[in-house]
Amino acid sequence: MTGGAGYIGSHVVKMLGEAGYETLVYDNLSTGHDWAVLHGKLVVGDLADKTFLADTVAGFSPDAVMHFAASIQVEESVGNPLKYYRNNTANALNLLETIQAARIRLFIFSSTAAVYGIPAQNPVSEDAPLTPINPYGMSKVMVEQILKDYSQSSDFRYIALRYFNVAGADPDGRIGQVYKNPTHLITRALKTAKGELSKLSIFGTDYPTPDGTCIRDYIHVNDLAAAHISALDHLVTENCSSIYNCGYGHGYSVREIIRSCKAATGIDFAVEEADRRPGDPPSLVAESAKAQKELGWQPQHDDIDFIIRTAWKWEKKQ
Repeated sequence: MTGGAGYIGSHVVKMLGEAGYETLVYDNLSTGHDWAVLHGKLVVGDLADKTFLADTVAGFSPDAVMHFAASIQVEESVGNPLKYYRNNTANALNLLETIQAARIRLFIFSSTAAVYGIPAQNPVSEDAPLTPINPYGMSKVMVEQILKDYSQSSDFRYIALRYFNVAGADPDGRIGQVYKNPTHLITRALKTAKGELSKLSIFGTDYPTPDGTCIRDYIHVNDLAAAHISALDHLVTENCSSIYNCGYGHGYSVREIIRSCKAATGIDFAVEEADRRPGDPPSLVAESAKAQKELGWQPQHDDIDFIIRTAWKWEKKQ
């Protein structure tokens, strides 16, 4: 697992380890943490170092690869697009060339709802047009196209999981989200409640939504981790490539999330209205019936209050 020491990757590592899988995490720890790797082996390395990457892959000889490593901040991608095309697209190509040489056939890719841009309708299905409005989304579209072309030319098979807004922490409190400069709404709201941030900004109040703020589909990180296990099982048994949305099929506005965070913490923290950020679509909600039908994925934590409570439990430990 590349990027397996990060927020989402570490939860997948934990779940795979508990299920008895042998795992190796390859991570440069630029945003990940060694303490978050609770199972298997951690190798500190960069995807740009193809020689070291190839040696690591050869030494472990995996049956499958899960690729989490990426830069993920939409606003940063607008200001520094080359970083995103280098880290997200070029490094993914390095990884694919490496596993091609090692004859590894099975691949699971962390994609994103940002590939849809501003969809014509919500919930958005997997066959909707891919029209990203920021370099982050475009960098993922490019990788999806590479995967498609590669799979059509060989026996390589992949599943791309398009994440919607991932939130929460593992309920046992051992791992959770830790970023130096977090951009996720729930995390920033909870840090404001703790007093680490002086106020929470609402970026845009004039969107074409019921209360004027952006709407997102929030999925608990453990449900997303479970989707990866289901995807791996599907790849092994069905031997076919596909793409799946990972979300709950309904969304919450920024104002609704703030109210829920205030209720969960019991703290009436300061909130200010600010201008829109570049690259933010008004609404993104997943149509996830395909994943539930084909992968047998059954979300267990579709409850925004539960999601926020697990995130708050984790935040209070930091």
